[in-house]
Amino acid sequence: MPNELTPERLNGLELREPQRKAAGLPALRYSLLHVNEYMHAGEGLKTLAKLNQKSGFDCPGCAWPDPDGSRTPMAEYCENGVKAIAEEATKFKASPEFFAKHSIDELGEWTDFELGKSGRIVQPMYLAPGSKHYRPIGWDAAFNMIGEQLNALESPNEAIFYTSGRTSNEAAFLYQLFVRQFGTNNMPDCSNMCHESTGSALSEVIGLGKGSVTLEDIHEADLIISMGQNPGTNHPRMLTALEKCKENGGRMISVNPLPETGLMSFVNPQRPLKILGRGTELTDLFLQIKINEDQSLLRMIAKILLEEEKKYPGTVFDHEFIKRHTSGYSEWVDMLEASSFEECLKGCGLAESEVYEAAGLIMGSERIVICYAMGLTQHENSTDTIKELVNLLLVKGSIGKPGAGICPVRGHSNVQGDRTVGVWEKMKPELAENMRNYFNFEPPTEEGYNVINACKAMHEGKAKVFFGMGGNFISAVPDTVYSAKGLRQCELTVHVSTKLNRSHLVHGKQALILPCLGRTETDLQAEGEQFVSCENSMGVVQMSKGVLEPCSPDLKSECAIVAGVATATLKSKTTVRWDRMIAHYDHIRDAIAACVSGFERYNERVREPAGFYLPNGPRNRRFNTSDGKAHFSVSDLSCHQLEEDEFLMMTVRSHDQYNTTIYGMDDRYRGIHNERRIIMMNPDDMKEQGLETGYKVNLTSEYDGEIREARLFQVVPYSIPRGNVATYFPEANTLVPITRQNRSSGIPISKSVRVKVNSQRKQALS
Repeated sequence: MPNELTPERLNGLELREPQRKAAGLPALRYSLLHVNEYMHAGEGLKTLAKLNQKSGFDCPGCAWPDPDGSRTPMAEYCENGVKAIAEEATKFKASPEFFAKHSIDELGEWTDFELGKSGRIVQPMYLAPGSKHYRPIGWDAAFNMIGEQLNALESPNEAIFYTSGRTSNEAAFLYQLFVRQFGTNNMPDCSNMCHESTGSALSEVIGLGKGSVTLEDIHEADLIISMGQNPGTNHPRMLTALEKCKENGGRMISVNPLPETGLMSFVNPQRPLKILGRGTELTDLFLQIKINEDQSLLRMIAKILLEEEKKYPGTVFDHEFIKRHTSGYSEWVDMLEASSFEECLKGCGLAESEVYEAAGLIMGSERIVICYAMGLTQHENSTDTIKELVNLLLVKGSIGKPGAGICPVRGHSNVQGDRTVGVWEKMKPELAENMRNYFNFEPPTEEGYNVINACKAMHEGKAKVFFGMGGNFISAVPDTVYSAKGLRQCELTVHVSTKLNRSHLVHGKQALILPCLGRTETDLQAEGEQFVSCENSMGVVQMSKGVLEPCSPDLKSECAIVAGVATATLKSKTTVRWDRMIAHYDHIRDAIAACVSGFERYNERVREPAGFYLPNGPRNRRFNTSDGKAHFSVSDLSCHQLEEDEFLMMTVRSHDQYNTTIYGMDDRYRGIHNERRIIMMNPDDMKEQGLETGYKVNLTSEYDGEIREARLFQVVPYSIPRGNVATYFPEANTLVPITRQNRSSGIPISKSVRVKVNSQRKQALS
């Protein structure tokens, strides 16, 4: 089994009834189990007491915002936040003795769950050419090795510098500063694989690639429309906000191919009376749409609204808003007139009555918030779909007023902040000018590699050094076998990490692991204890300060690691006082304030108890577009032409998972236990294919004449539309083609892959 794939072995699938309520007492119980199993006694309570508090640290999990006002003293977190803390602040350690005992070939046979639970890496580790074991290396030797390899390149563009979303604003800014002083914009980041479509679409139509709402807007909305997301697993604290909306009289439409528990009912574990009662029913109307038919649904709803507006002028559309703040309305109407309701309905898998019911809820609402996540962003047509969301909000005047707006729900903590402070393969002219003036150097202007192009460059031998600032690159990217071949051809691969992951086993001719501090740990530098800052999904920047002693004296902060690499690489050519930056992070924040718009008086404002909001024009009906208005958009509908034996596959997370980190082997809400190599299928499709529960199958996808395969999956009957299937990532990432991306954003099509299901052996689950 090559190390780039998760092991092709089964663990013993157990199926139970899907749960009907999210959170509640089970969430409390599983949270305590993780704390007790993986953390030292006493550290659990100490850590959780500061998690997401105004004087504490930001959860390293999701990017859902904290309340601006009062916060629950001991429970401003969710089950998956606790799992993230237990994962990072684990009592187990992957010491040099661990690496001496276990070869990379042996570790390659471990599951991602087993790799993650091996413990914190406690000192820098080096894999020499031809060696099968990582061995310890000193920090200075590691930094010098990186500098020598980078300086030996024929061009700075032969190096790739990847960034994970968990990197703080301070570390991300220093990182992009170093990379640009080195001379390249090759800065792919995890946004390229999740919300790049959001940035591309929203920047074009409302002038800002971020959402327009605050947490209070969620509470005050008349109607929440949730599309392509699973908040109960991926951002559970959102359920509390939805509960407040419902209690304030709001209603909710959920649109998703799977009936996720967290969309349906929520038992708030912070409220004892809710635990004792039945909880809160969240969804008023559930639309179980086929995969990637959201654009068709939105088009049908818009046509219904338009017809009602024609019958009763001025009762459905907000014409004053349309006239004052938008352009392209007449072209949008022409598009609707030319669209076929019947063709849209035929493909989406919904009943006509369901579409009309959704339209009725929208017509009766003045304040609408549309929330969405990667279920909408990871398709070839995802930017067009997001623009359709904006069209709907614009025609209702539901943007730039309380209780209304667009809400892309980001995944990883600070993935939005990294982009804000400059981590991007495209250099913004304003940032380039400000950095030129502040640091007295000429930043590169040539567009760098995004994730897809980085994988291609390594595969083609055009890139020879890979540096990963956090994350688990090989488990996140598409077309795993193809991408792994590129990494293996590199002269050097470097990963800044806290824990062992698959990317450490898919390495270049030489490899380094640089262990860093976690969010939970104190950061002591030359001028005292430091804090960092993060930006959440709604544009709030606040401080984060760890509370635990570092698990090893040999760890460095991400900021210090960047400075060490920069000093060893740039030497006398640098114009930056890296030692001064690291001595006190206020110097980094002063530089950010000078270079990045919106961070004026950064050091002062970030010390305010709840942080500060970054400027957001659409929130105030100011649109930074060419004409200063929000734009209606016109697009062609996309459709999937499947062969008779093909299915459309989406990759999803399990409940015991956050991004590529596997916390456990259960998907509790869906009733799938002790197994990840599964494929969820409609029972009627199973019958037609001659498959039964537990049958073993191989999955294949064919694009551009190339067949990709993922072996040894078990069939699970599930409530999913006919012709659609769902699998977990990263196990199924090898089926996602490197050659197909969103047309505008370059995002992989991980949520709409054409696959065939081939019976491996007709052996049912006993």
